[in-house]
Amino acid sequence: MMGASRRAFLSRLSRSKGFRVEDTLSQAVTHIVSENTSGEEVQAWLESQVTERGDRDTVHLLDITWFTESMREGCPVSIEDRHRLRVPEPSTQSAGNTMDSYACRRRTPLQHHNMVLTDALQLLSENAEFCENEGRSVAFKRASAVLKALQGPVCSLEDLRGLPCLGEHSRRVIKEILEDGVSSEVECTQQSEKYQAMKALTGIFGVGVKTAQLWFWEGIRRPADLQTFGKKLNRAQAAGMLYYEDLSTPVTRAEADLLQGIVGEAVGAVLPGARITLTGGFRRGKQTGHDVDFLITHPEEGREEELLPKVIGWLETRDLLLYQKIHKNSYLEAKEWPARSASNMDRFERCFTIFKLMLPRVAHQGSTQAPRAPEAQEGGTGESPGWKAVRVDLVVTPISQYAFALLGWTGSQLFERELRRWAGQEKSMSLSSHALFDSTRRQYLRAASEEEIFAHLGLEFIPPAERNA
Repeated sequence: MMGASRRAFLSRLSRSKGFRVEDTLSQAVTHIVSENTSGEEVQAWLESQVTERGDRDTVHLLDITWFTESMREGCPVSIEDRHRLRVPEPSTQSAGNTMDSYACRRRTPLQHHNMVLTDALQLLSENAEFCENEGRSVAFKRASAVLKALQGPVCSLEDLRGLPCLGEHSRRVIKEILEDGVSSEVECTQQSEKYQAMKALTGIFGVGVKTAQLWFWEGIRRPADLQTFGKKLNRAQAAGMLYYEDLSTPVTRAEADLLQGIVGEAVGAVLPGARITLTGGFRRGKQTGHDVDFLITHPEEGREEELLPKVIGWLETRDLLLYQKIHKNSYLEAKEWPARSASNMDRFERCFTIFKLMLPRVAHQGSTQAPRAPEAQEGGTGESPGWKAVRVDLVVTPISQYAFALLGWTGSQLFERELRRWAGQEKSMSLSSHALFDSTRRQYLRAASEEEIFAHLGLEFIPPAERNA
């Protein structure tokens, strides 16, 4: 709950005095210490951690003052009220505003009435991610998701009475926008050098927050600075820079449909009977996205093994790939429980690719012709007209795990996080994109569809178009 260097220093100090410090949340953790983070944000972070402990109420959420006093005494001091972080109590919902605190228990459409407010909160959430403050980022996402689910526009703070997940910070931002039309915090963040730099640098394919932060502190502010500073890039980052303009341009639904036809042809050619599903935001109804995700399976268990290298080979022989990297399947059900806790990161066989998507030529009177084959395009270099670089993720799953993979890869990110939180905290289960495990009965629960997974969890089924939390 603090900067990495600060945390490392305090960890060394406490260990030198005989304290036990854990790097991750586990059953051994009894005290969580925060600095410059609100109780609401720490609580949001704590709830986002999927662990096997069911006694989160016994974890003390403390301010840094308890830690410094304990260091001075050389032992844990008694916890007083002034040491505790203030965590807001769940709101008592009024008759006019009944809404569940779990995003997976409410319907969130793609189009809603509070875009100005949610855009502001989501920008602050993104900035918190850039600062590696997960608790604050999740708190803003939950507040935004509540506003998206409302049946009408928010015109005053009175309209928020009784709603869950709206902490003091989020309410302050909303109040300022309602009164002044803008939030000074949002405007300041959006114009800040760090936010703009992190936004641009993380937009490079193959660059995550940690790498972007490192580059920022070295003085790099934009992708063009990488060459000036002589930065050595890995293969993914080099491809990201080479096709930066295309990859920064939103992918349309029409382009996703073209790609589905291409991938479907490749899959059908190497394994007849295999099926391919478009997932991610496009499955939830979005008309644009940053990339395109496809889930591939076969009705006969095991037939999908070694499928992906053959698909990639088919695509490469037709000059349809600008970049590809395959990750092998590392999921072993027998060893996943209880050795590993559920995670939002699955371990399916997958391939991160950059496709060379041949675009339809515009014919006379606005009609379009079928896309040309790559070899028919003149030139063949990155500057040639007629094609666009598009990020595409190909994920292969056994049919026995297909329903879980489909649910996990459909999103939204917060909806999936809330599903896992519900499973762990309310049902004593562990949900991942591979399986659902019942901790009480100590057994896996099988499912052939998303509807069955919702039923196992005791939830009303919510269709993909209403999972846009």
